[in-house]
Amino acid sequence: MNDIDAWVWWLVGAAALGIPLVMTAMPEFGMFAVGAVAAAVAAGLGAGVVLQVLVFVVVSVALISVVRSLAARYTVQRPQLATGIDALKGKQAVVLERVDGTGGRIKLAGEVWSARALDTDRTYEVGQQVDVVDIEGATAIVL
Repeated sequence: MNDIDAWVWWLVGAAALGIPLVMTAMPEFGMFAVGAVAAAVAAGLGAGVVLQVLVFVVVSVALISVVRSLAARYTVQRPQLATGIDALKGKQAVVLERVDGTGGRIKLAGEVWSARALDTDRTYEVGQQVDVVDIEGATAIVL
């Protein structure tokens, strides 16, 4: 064991940290593996054990802090493009069958939808333009 250089041990450690990275999909293991590779480079350049460990810790912590802050920034942002049901809210539709508080039919985004009026006392006649305010299941709520 004494005849194996320290940089080899760091590379073995990097490979060992790569296994749980692949198995668990936890990126922190990958960052520790990169820190181990950096420590292997330091060991290959002749740095002492204390400096090797320091390089491992500094690189690993720096990567974790940078990647976590970037990940937090992207998880807070909502997608700019509305898709699915969210894309239909606020759109205009044309009444195909009389719509009241109990039901009716509209043409929304080229498709026929069941619909009902938001205000149960209100009715919308055929050909009238309505605004979709919400979608409940397969029913558009119109105003």
